[in-house]
Amino acid sequence: MNGIDVDKPVLQILGHKKLSSSNSGERYRLLVSDGKRVNSFTMLATQLNSMITDNILTEFSICQINRYAISMVNNAGKQKRVMVILNIDLKVPGDEVGHKIGNPTNAEADSDSKPQAQIAQSAQSVPQQQTNLKPNHNMQQSSTNNISTTPIVALSPYQNRWVIKARVVSKSNIRTWSNSRGEGKLFSMDLIDESGEIRCTAFRNECDKFYDMLEIGKVYYISRATLKPANKQFNNLKNDYEMTLIGDSEIIPCHDSGDDIPSLQFDFVSINDINKKEQNDIMDILGIVKNSGDLQILTSRNSGRELRKRDVNLVDESNTMVTLTLWGSQAEEFDGSSNPVLAVKGARITEFNGGKNLSTLSSTVLQIDPDLPAAHRLRGWFNTMGRNEEATSLSKPFGSTTGVSELWITFQEAKDMELGYKNSDIYTVKATLNMIRMENAIYKACPSENCKKKLVDQANDMYRCEKCDKEYPNYRYRLLANISLADWTDNQWVTAFNDEAEKILSSTAQELGELKENDIDAYSEKFSEATFKSFIFKIRVKVEVFGDENKLRATCLGVSPMDYKLYNNHLITQIKELVGIDKA
Repeated sequence: MNGIDVDKPVLQILGHKKLSSSNSGERYRLLVSDGKRVNSFTMLATQLNSMITDNILTEFSICQINRYAISMVNNAGKQKRVMVILNIDLKVPGDEVGHKIGNPTNAEADSDSKPQAQIAQSAQSVPQQQTNLKPNHNMQQSSTNNISTTPIVALSPYQNRWVIKARVVSKSNIRTWSNSRGEGKLFSMDLIDESGEIRCTAFRNECDKFYDMLEIGKVYYISRATLKPANKQFNNLKNDYEMTLIGDSEIIPCHDSGDDIPSLQFDFVSINDINKKEQNDIMDILGIVKNSGDLQILTSRNSGRELRKRDVNLVDESNTMVTLTLWGSQAEEFDGSSNPVLAVKGARITEFNGGKNLSTLSSTVLQIDPDLPAAHRLRGWFNTMGRNEEATSLSKPFGSTTGVSELWITFQEAKDMELGYKNSDIYTVKATLNMIRMENAIYKACPSENCKKKLVDQANDMYRCEKCDKEYPNYRYRLLANISLADWTDNQWVTAFNDEAEKILSSTAQELGELKENDIDAYSEKFSEATFKSFIFKIRVKVEVFGDENKLRATCLGVSPMDYKLYNNHLITQIKELVGIDKA
């Protein structure tokens, strides 16, 4: 801890502490001993968290640290060295040792005088406050090029001289954009080393320069890129930062075996547990294709471009099924006829008609029949049992009328039935959008994952989130629209939150926010274009207290483009009921 390089030190684990969650996920702080001294300024790389949760690094266990990084952090005004463990092997389990070896004392005399909360805070800030990382020979290093590298977990915007050695585990297609500020193109890739992962994006010239040379699965040395706080609206990786390639950036292929760099890492969630997750949560899923639908071609109302999608039903050993929607080339090229096993990294949960679905994103990685033990077990289960069993589905088709909560009625019928006055009720209605209130329809929200709180402008280029009790230099736009809907019987004011409002306006909140800042006329036109269009809405109504007055509040839970075949079937069913014709 004084800066001397030690090759594969052997230490005893005397305890660990889970630090409060951050954007980059859970972190563990360790108390380690060499028999003479103890050190509490030791962090475990997040890639190794399972060694704690699986009870491998238990109290009194003896371990060999194969790779580590020593970083400098600011602790109460003093520079303090912190060790980040990147690779560790268990030598003797803690239950076999059973006691503390020796009578170790604190590594520094002033350790006892420092408040524990202060120590925990400084240790927790390792990923955020790196200022002077000192690579040592235990870290990733090329024997041919003699390149000393920095682990991904230790990168931060506060340092500018670093080289990482990382594997490209996914690479997006080149995407183009055009807005009021100009046009351009970009691609992004996900990088991984044994310490963690990070998203890297290249724009315009760098897109042309690097796209063809980078191959998925290959290892590269990357340097001279910029780092900024990750936009958690679009980036679900467990890292507080994301990387951008610039004109000075360098990428060099690594020609050694790269065996020390892991391949794509999954954190699978059982399909049965999707019901416990929230809408827009990002997760990894392992499932086998029970059946798949045909390729569908849609037209984007916003850009007029053709969109291609395919719905695939996945099951796992919980005998639970969920619908996964594939988009673009993944949808076009997919063949589910042989019931392949799919490993999906980074799928997003959507809610539709009271059910849960999954959808791929541009960053989603799809592996077909991966060579994983869990995939082989799933294949065996499906071949012996799952193929012929009836699975419980979490996903529901739009327009289902399985219960009162999914009634397809008119606004007048909803009022006649007094829906929402006794309980929270849900119904489906075909309606036309009369008006959207532009005032306060968009706001600057907290950039933290799963936080939607409106930010307070501090008037110093910083924004404060009262919920997170933090200040941020960036933000993300979110929509909260009040819309007037009408059908042939009546009208209803409805609140539409971000996802539903984006579908109605045929634009993302980010696009609308940029228009509001740069072209207010184009921003207003977006709202005008949406009026007098018809959709199928899923509405929830409930009486709430505003001041001393009870008011019926209507919320849009889902919105779908007009499916006239579905709507005609609904009308035909109503006609048959009215004239008493048997449905059969």
